Order: sequence, then structure tokens, then C-alpha cells
Amino acid sequence: MTTGAAAILAQFTRRPPPPGERCELCGEPLPEEHRHLVDTTRRSLKCSCPPCHLLFTRPGAGQGRFRAVPDRYLTDPGFTLDGSGSGSGIGSGIGGDGDGWNRLQIPVGLAFFFRNSALDRFAAFYPSPAGATESELDPATWDAVIGRTRLAGLLQDDVEALLLRAERDRPASCTLVPIDICYELVGRMRLHWKGFDGGAEARADIEEFFGRVESRARPLKTDSGAGAGARAGSRVEDGGAP
Repeated sequence: MTTGAAAILAQFTRRPPPPGERCELCGEPLPEEHRHLVDTTRRSLKCSCPPCHLLFTRPGAGQGRFRAVPDRYLTDPGFTLDGSGSGSGIGSGIGGDGDGWNRLQIPVGLAFFFRNSALDRFAAFYPSPAGATESELDPATWDAVIGRTRLAGLLQDDVEALLLRAERDRPASCTLVPIDICYELVGRMRLHWKGFDGGAEARADIEEFFGRVESRARPLKTDSGAGAGARAGSRVEDGGAP
């Protein structure tokens, strides 16, 4: 049997790959819960196995194209949104005295913010039934409302985001999360949203999502310092870089 014929025969005798997702770099099968990489060139997420994920945890690995998404969730007990925005529902405008939220020009009570290193600017998105919708974010507004907070000072470019939620009669909350979690939220809303207000199933799913985020989040220690000093004092609690 020739080498070419043997190769062709091998295609039919080879065991089929197991069902489910596979690492987009090496092809290894992945469990349902797995890690991701950010492709900074194509602005997309790639599923990855633990070894491939580990390869890109160091800054500059792979010439910086792929960056490993960390697995840290942080909250700041002292966080306040300028004006303490209060939401009037997930699918409606923001009411009350939420001056800080209104300045961000986000029409709903959910949003996430991350720094796009390729464009050298912050980007703001809010989930909707149509997907992730980008909102124009003025740099001066970002700096005045969120940019000087401790969580913003810890944010890693491209791979982490600040997830904000404004609810009726409550101060806006902010959690530093992996960027892939934000797109999971977008996917959940696209899957379950019905009608104008989303429906009971969508609201219950969003509550479950934020309950899981809250259970994973670790608070930064209250620090009377500000600026770089406060950020340096938080390094132990935030778990460091991936």
C-alpha cells in the first residue's frame, strides 16, 4: 500500500473527535467550563485549554496578539458613582437623581467598560436583545465619573471590565470582572429577552447571573489613601495579575 493510500485510509479509520468545544489554538477537547483568550487583532474571544491559556498569561507573549482572560472578581466597598445613579428597571431609562449614570449616556441599567489597547481608549457597551451595543464615551466623562476609582486603577487592558448595574432605589454597583463574563451576560439576554421589559424568565436569569458574580467577588480592603497609594495597598486582595 502506498503512503498516499495509507493516509487516505487513515482518515476513515481515525476515531471521530469527542463532541463539544475544543481549544481554538491546539484543538484539545474542552469541558463546559473553560478559559478564554482575547484576540486583540480581531477583537474576539477564543476558547482555550489550561496549557494554552497559561502560555499567554505573561505580558507580550505571542507578540501580544493573544491575552489570557484572568479569573478575578473584585468589588470596592467604598465605590460610589458620581451622583449615585439609580435605575428604574433593566429595560427602561434611568430615573431618580442618577446624575453620574446619566452622564455616562447609558439608556439602560446595565453596562460594562473596558480599555481597548489597540484604540488606546475606553469603550462602553450595554447588553440588549440585539447584542452588545456600544455607547460613545467621552474620555473626560469617564475620568470624572469612574476613571478615578480604585477598581478602574486595577483594570487590565482588553481582558477585564467594570460591570455596572443601576437598580431602582439603590446606589449603582460596580464589579471588576473577566471580560468574557460580560459577553456571557449579553448572550443570556439575547436568549431569554422577550417583549419590552424582558419578561420574567429574562429577569430571573439576570438575577441568577449577578448572584453568581457577587458570590465570586472579593472586596478590596477599605483604605484611607487615594490614587496610586490606594491601588498599591489593594494588590494583596486583588490576587495580582493572572
